[in-house]
Amino acid sequence: MGFKETKIVDQVLNEAIKYIKHVPRVVDSTITEALNKYLAEDAVAKFDVPGFNRSAVDGYAVRSVDTFGASSTNPITLRVIGFMSVGDDSSKYSLNPGEAVEISTGAPLPINADAVVMYEDTRRAGDYVEVLRPVPPMGNVSRRGEDVKANEVMYRKGMKILPWDLGVLASMGIYRVKVFSPRVAIISTGNELVEVTDVLSKGPPPGRVVNSSRFVIEGLLKSLGCEPVYLGIVGDYEERIAETIDNALRDYDAVITTGGVSVGKVDYTIKAVMRLKPEYINHGLSIRPGKPNSIAVVNGKPIFMLSGFPVAAATGFDVLVRPILLHMMGATDDPRPIVRGILTRRVSTPVNTRSFVRVRVYLGRDGKVYVDPLALTGSGVLSTLVRGNGILIVPENREGFDEGDEVEVTLIRPLFVEGS
Repeated sequence: MGFKETKIVDQVLNEAIKYIKHVPRVVDSTITEALNKYLAEDAVAKFDVPGFNRSAVDGYAVRSVDTFGASSTNPITLRVIGFMSVGDDSSKYSLNPGEAVEISTGAPLPINADAVVMYEDTRRAGDYVEVLRPVPPMGNVSRRGEDVKANEVMYRKGMKILPWDLGVLASMGIYRVKVFSPRVAIISTGNELVEVTDVLSKGPPPGRVVNSSRFVIEGLLKSLGCEPVYLGIVGDYEERIAETIDNALRDYDAVITTGGVSVGKVDYTIKAVMRLKPEYINHGLSIRPGKPNSIAVVNGKPIFMLSGFPVAAATGFDVLVRPILLHMMGATDDPRPIVRGILTRRVSTPVNTRSFVRVRVYLGRDGKVYVDPLALTGSGVLSTLVRGNGILIVPENREGFDEGDEVEVTLIRPLFVEGS
């Protein structure tokens, strides 16, 4: 017996979010530890950046008024009284009328200077410099607070901290930040499962399979700045599954189970979750692969019940887990690279179902981009996770695409090159 009814992803997300009230764990961390996590509060600059007026070029710091009227045929001569380097104090020199200070890029302007003449617009002669072009007030000067002003909100709550943000935060005087660090429990179900550490080199016994989906989910959670906690294999035991999930809900921000969510005799996860009297539950999605992927909400916390097959579980994570966890953190997803290419053969998909077709995208010898569909069925075909480098999404209102159609693909790895 199949699913009685499945809903489209967007409908399920909108419904589930209304019941999710829990705010995930927030930790105080150094900016380095915050990398790839989402801010739990705004980050405010403690001081101006730069904290002083500084030269934007190599040249001579001057009083701009002393350069007015200068030209190559009528140069203005100024006396050079010294040199300012990066790290010098601005009080090292004070300009009087008719004076200049040689200065390097990034050095503070000396007292009374309000502009910098580039080397290219000067001609040096001993202790004097001829200015060949006038410079306006604050010309070639990076002003105090030009980059960031004190008390300015540079980073909003929910923003993801990327590598270059670490330097910006440090320059703002920020070393510690509060970030979301959701702890997510992972529970594997299925009597057929064995841990990879128990079958190293010898392979699993007949009828048993390595619990590979667990590692897929762990990796995907880490990419969202979450802390995955693996609680082990429970097996196909309804009461044990219910007890393990119930206990996990007390200690973790969310729970992910794998396996036991289809409509077979040994699919106990849905029944186990029903024992917990969820405020919301949805069994099955109108997607392929991953139709059995489901969600429930208990005491304001989400329980994601994903397929035991790794490809289907990964799809369920992307369409269900990722958007919900991001919503809980007030964050938005990273943009993904999109490429357009020519489909090498027809892709047929069921109507009213959003299909995620793994494809191989490559640059042909003719300079055109081609999209080659891989396995169109089979949610457990692990090889497509490696051989493919893109995902072709077929929306619910289409039955597929024809050979030769130009389609849009989301890249998950770089383009391949034909023949390489």
